[in-house]
Order: sequence, then C-alpha cells, then structure tokens
Amino acid sequence: MILTLTLNPSLDRTIEVGELTRGAVIRAGAARLDPGGKGVNVSRALLANGVVSCAVVPFGGDEGRRLIHLLADEGLEMVMVPVRGATRSNVALAEPDGTVTKINEPGTALSADELDTVAEAVLSAAHSADWVVASGSLPPSVPQDVYAVLCRRFTGAGIHVAVDTSGPALMAAVAAGPALVKPNRDELADVTGRPITTLGDAVEAAEKLRAAGARSVLASLGAAGAVLVAEHGVWYGDCRVEEPRSTVGAGDAMLAGFLAHLSRSAHLSRSARRDDSPGDALLADPLACERALREALAWAAAAVELPGSRMPHPSDIRRDRVRLLPADPSTPLGE
Repeated sequence: MILTLTLNPSLDRTIEVGELTRGAVIRAGAARLDPGGKGVNVSRALLANGVVSCAVVPFGGDEGRRLIHLLADEGLEMVMVPVRGATRSNVALAEPDGTVTKINEPGTALSADELDTVAEAVLSAAHSADWVVASGSLPPSVPQDVYAVLCRRFTGAGIHVAVDTSGPALMAAVAAGPALVKPNRDELADVTGRPITTLGDAVEAAEKLRAAGARSVLASLGAAGAVLVAEHGVWYGDCRVEEPRSTVGAGDAMLAGFLAHLSRSAHLSRSARRDDSPGDALLADPLACERALREALAWAAAAVELPGSRMPHPSDIRRDRVRLLPADPSTPLGE
C-alpha cells in the first residue's frame, strides 16, 4: 500500500480558453472541478490503475467538504482530518497549445494541535504501507521541517519515503534521508542557483540533492521528459504527447507511475523469495530503475493529454511512446 500525505489539499477548477488575454473578457470553452493537491493526485492516479493507496487529507469549510465528496465519488480510501480553516481553491486557465496559467491560494493555517493530529493519523495508517509520499506546498504557519520530521519517523520504522515539495521544505526533507525526492526543473535550478538548460545541469543538481541526503532523485523536466539519478546510474527519457490539454498533475502522475512499478516489483520479489527484502534494493537494480522510469514517463504523458487534473486510467497510458535516451550531459532541454 502507498500512503500519501497532502497538508495543503485543494479544489482545482480548470477553465479552457481559446487565448489568454490580460484585461479582456474571455468566454470559457469548458470547465471542470477536480480534487487537488499533490499527494491527493498521486493517490488518485494509483487508484485509477489498480494500486492500493490511502490519502491522509486535512479538510475544512464548504470547500473541504466538497473535496471529500469528490474523492469519495472516485472511491479513494482516505483518512480524513477535520481542521478549523477552509480548504483552498485553485484556478487553472488552459490554452489549446497546452499552456496553463495557475492561480493558487495559499491555503489555511494549521495549528500545532491540528498538525499533531495529522501527524498521528499518518503514523497510525503507515503501519501497512510500503511507501509514504509526503508532497505539496506547506500551509501558512507550518514548520518547514515537518516533512523531515515525518521522514525520520518513517525511515526508522522501515518505511520508504518519497518527498515532492520545494524550497526550504525540500532541503530540510533531503537532509532526513528519504528514499526518493521528485523535484521539477525549477526546483533543480534552486538547488544550483542557475538555470537548468542541459541534461548535465539537471544531473549535477540531482547529485547535489543526493549528496545532501536523498538516496535517489526522479526529476521531471517538462516537455524534455525526466531523469532518474540513483546510486548505480543515470537514466533519461521522454514520452511523446500528441495533443496536450493540461500539465496540472502531470508530475504527480509521474511519481505515481514510478512508485506503482516499484511497489508491484517489491511484492513480486517478496513472494518469490518469501522474505521481506527492502524496497531500496529495487532502486539499486538498474533494470528496475529503467522500467520504473518508463512507467513514470508514460503516466505523466497520459496526464498531459487529459483535461484539468484528471489522472490517467490504463486505457489512457501509451507505453509504446516512451523513449529511453542516452544520458548525454550536453543534451539541451529547450525552453
């Protein structure tokens, strides 16, 4: 089972427009409302593809109740934690070429007591988890080291931790030694203090994260694909997208696909050997890394071809479009 924690979930409204013109009156072509938040999206993608997952979701106000209803309608297993503030709402404006302009609310502050309740809910649910995914932005007032504190607790209990966040929260979590971090291109640039224009730049930034404590790094590079930097190698690839609709949630689908492959492989391995070999061994296996990256790329590309923050189902995923490419440091990554 893969457990996800989203401290700052949201309702995501996506509006499709012909062209975004500042100051103009724009008529929408279509609109949809989806559950949002990075961990929530990871769980939704896993559920859509038959992988057991549970989402820990703090919620509050009318927006929070709507969020819970939407997730329940999808059949997602949840640990619901009521909080006093209102769940945030985000708006995304999607243009026909796949360009998405997002307006994200900051979210509601969590008190120390509420944060403790959320942490206890995660720890209680994590006893049967192979992976815990801690992802997304932090609400106002939440300490920047919250993911790091949880990471140490889970790692000490033998549970693998994946972290997908940014800024000081990312660097604090990296120091706690997670099995995997999933930065995007902008977050890699923050690590090095300069733009990521080539594959070599991306790998260099990923290695800095590994040197700081992360055991492996899956970095999403937008239209340029993704790179995986682990103990025994570097793997790079992309996946063709024929008709981009929305990039919202594509990175979450990527992380879900990657963990889905590792989780399934770990269960098959344990069944074959009748032992409890750690899942970290898979990240030390070059073939497992290659296959997990292929799955991650296919899921992410499928998400880009869907409207709003819909997560891909098996019928949406085209693994035949995935290409694994030489990890040449001089490879340009484009705009």
